[in-house]
Amino acid sequence: MSTSGIVHRPRRLRATPRMRRLVAEHRLHAADLVLPLFVKEGISAPVPISSMPGQVQHSEATLHDAVTAAARAGLGGVMLFGIPAVRDARGTQAEAPDGILQRGIRIAREAVAAVESETGRPGPVVMADTCLDEFTDHGHCGVLTDGPDGTAVVDNDATLERYATMAVAQARAGADVVSPSGMMDGQVAAIRDALDDAGFEHVSILAYSAKYASPFYGPFREAVDSALQGDRRTYQMDAANAREGLREADLDLAEGADMVMVKPAGSYLDVLRGVADRSDVPVAAYQVSGEYAMIEAAAANGWIDRRASVLESVLGIRRAGADVILTYWALEIASWLE
Repeated sequence: MSTSGIVHRPRRLRATPRMRRLVAEHRLHAADLVLPLFVKEGISAPVPISSMPGQVQHSEATLHDAVTAAARAGLGGVMLFGIPAVRDARGTQAEAPDGILQRGIRIAREAVAAVESETGRPGPVVMADTCLDEFTDHGHCGVLTDGPDGTAVVDNDATLERYATMAVAQARAGADVVSPSGMMDGQVAAIRDALDDAGFEHVSILAYSAKYASPFYGPFREAVDSALQGDRRTYQMDAANAREGLREADLDLAEGADMVMVKPAGSYLDVLRGVADRSDVPVAAYQVSGEYAMIEAAAANGWIDRRASVLESVLGIRRAGADVILTYWALEIASWLE
């Protein structure tokens, strides 16, 4: 019998690395990770993104190399963002059959197929961002119209038509998953109907269901050469609202979303947990550019341990309920997990 009076000693399960590994409640796997990639029209070499050290705008040639690396690392997916040479008010390059994003999708599919043939293992799922902000000359996620006070606002229903056309173009190019990220009401239903009518019943929808208007998107604006003036608070969510995020996820689930997402991840772990608890489909979370940049900056100054901080930040997202994690560190993490 113990003479100390202590019956329970949880520290026994933390005593050694091998014991901690055995009893870990959550684990990271390369197949759970999705690597966001930017492909820019008209460049012949990668362009570094200054606010996201280690990340680049890819040329079409280097996009092929990046997707090949993702496939060989066993990542679960790649998320593609296109940066066109020409923009207009309606973002017409978003649906162009030979537009930069559609070319990027085809390149990614070719790279995945080559590695699958070489290794005999499944490659990453090819996902495409289904939003107009990279393609419009005003930088908003939809078509603009005059609001009640005469200022320009995004026309929700007109934008749905644009998303539907864009999603079909992405499916024709070979996307496995289309990913509406504009936070338009009814976007999942509109895209599902368009995909099904065009014969793409097999293409999945990853809905950005609870996407908050966040300052943590700042470096992303550089990454896509955003033309945005003002903000997106009339259609992206208010940081104060958690219940609203759950309602948005419920609506997307009711409209037929195959997966739902919370974005950003780190500041909204409570929302992520709530969505995971009520969702009967896989739940994704996006560790966004500002989260990446903060850790990179602190590590570069020697203030934190970079590798440990990266892994802890991503594991926290996993612990909060994410089945799929979009992170710019996906390749590095996969190499650390080997």
